[in-house]
Amino acid sequence: MTYQQMKNLLLAVDDPVQKLELVMDFGAHMPPPPAAAQCHVISGCASYVEICRLDDKFFGTADSALVRGIVAILTAMVDGRTPSEIKNMDLLGEFAGLGLTLGAGRMNGLNSMVRFLQNL
Repeated sequence: MTYQQMKNLLLAVDDPVQKLELVMDFGAHMPPPPAAAQCHVISGCASYVEICRLDDKFFGTADSALVRGIVAILTAMVDGRTPSEIKNMDLLGEFAGLGLTLGAGRMNGLNSMVRFLQNL
C-alpha cells in the first residue's frame, strides 16, 4: 500500500480508536524485509524496531502491532526516495497531519525512527 493510500484512509476516519486499528492493520500487511536488505535496529524505541533498506526500497518490523503500523507508514513515506530526498522531507510534520493520537513513548520512538531515516 502506498503512503498516499494510507493517508487517504486515515484522513477519512474521525474516531481515534479506529485510526489506531487502521495503523495496526497497515503493519499486519507490511511485507517482510528481503534477505539482502540492510537492517538497522532503532534505539530509542520502547519496542524492538528494525528499519531495512535495499537500494531505495524500505521495509521494517517491530514487536508491537501499533509500532509495526507506524513503521509501515514511515517506510511508505520514504519508499523509492534517495537519502538526500529523505533528508529534505518533513516526516514529523507529515506524520502529525495524519491526526493519530500517540503517547509520549510512541512519539519518542517515532522521533528516533525519523532521525535514523534522515541521517542515512
